[in-house]
Amino acid sequence: MIKVLGFALYGPLAASTRYRLEQYIPGLAQLGIELQVKHLMGDEYLRSSFNGGAIPWKSLLRSGWARLTELRQQKDYDVTLVHCELFPLVPGWVERALLRQPYIYDFDDAFYLKYRSGRLGVLRPILGNKFDGVMQGAAAITAGSKSLAAYARVNNPQTHLLPTVVDTRRYLPAVRQPNEVFTVGWIGSPSTAIYLSELVGPLSRIAREGPVKLVVIGGKAPLIPGVIIEELEWREDTEVALLNGFDVGVMPLPDDEWARGKCAFKLIQYMACGVPVLASRVGANIDVVAPSCGFLAVSEQDWVHALRQLRDQPGERELMGRAARERIEQEYSLQRNVPLLAEVIRRCVAGATEQRG
Repeated sequence: MIKVLGFALYGPLAASTRYRLEQYIPGLAQLGIELQVKHLMGDEYLRSSFNGGAIPWKSLLRSGWARLTELRQQKDYDVTLVHCELFPLVPGWVERALLRQPYIYDFDDAFYLKYRSGRLGVLRPILGNKFDGVMQGAAAITAGSKSLAAYARVNNPQTHLLPTVVDTRRYLPAVRQPNEVFTVGWIGSPSTAIYLSELVGPLSRIAREGPVKLVVIGGKAPLIPGVIIEELEWREDTEVALLNGFDVGVMPLPDDEWARGKCAFKLIQYMACGVPVLASRVGANIDVVAPSCGFLAVSEQDWVHALRQLRDQPGERELMGRAARERIEQEYSLQRNVPLLAEVIRRCVAGATEQRG
């Protein structure tokens, strides 16, 4: 049995932790690989962050000390899997010194921008190239999108595309009952709900033609004139049922460097439930959305035209939903990804064994 020690930046409440690491545990076990995941900033931190609360410093200090203890356990494992970063605000050379060989670096956002722009941009002289160094020291890299993989490959040729995917045995289409009101849906977190502002213009125009509802799961919706807004709490046990209530699932994004690193995961969730999609023509959205499954939009007029078509042609929505489900089964399912990750792990272990030999 190959033993893998996984280091997650956040607790299970973070989608990236659940879908990049924890959902692989049963499938890898069936292939002779034991993955154990350790979290740095747990769900207490995430809940406080989402609700705008104070930073739980005592809890974070305890977590940091626990991580140092966990790092000493690497000798009991064959390979380490690092998701995003070991510690915030710590230079890459320190992380490389703390990591035993071999290690795999995994990421599903443009994390390399974290200390180059925004509120942490002041740390650019010290931490701007942190992730480049961590990537260069990795035995392999698993990247969540083509854009991220292209960036990583400059630093390390042992880069593998591993999309963020869903378990198609859990994400299942339901028998749909027609909605009384055309329902546009979005799922995400408070930090990504800012992108919903892209929908204000298109949806307000559609609302002037007839009733339309925007359902937002896990975030706060903007005020949109004439649109019925429904904000719902995200819960793992109700997520799939709520997604199945959408007529169309949306993923608006600005065309900037951070958004181009997104992995189109919302679209994959909608499509797995047989929901047609409408998204900005940005980043991985372009790779995921085939014309048979939905629409990509650049301008406000593109959004309006696609929304009208999806509203007025329920038969086409149904056909797109079926095609969307088939695409996820073929290209973006956990069942497809587990062997890919297992092969990366085996190669790293074999390479380390060969070097020691």
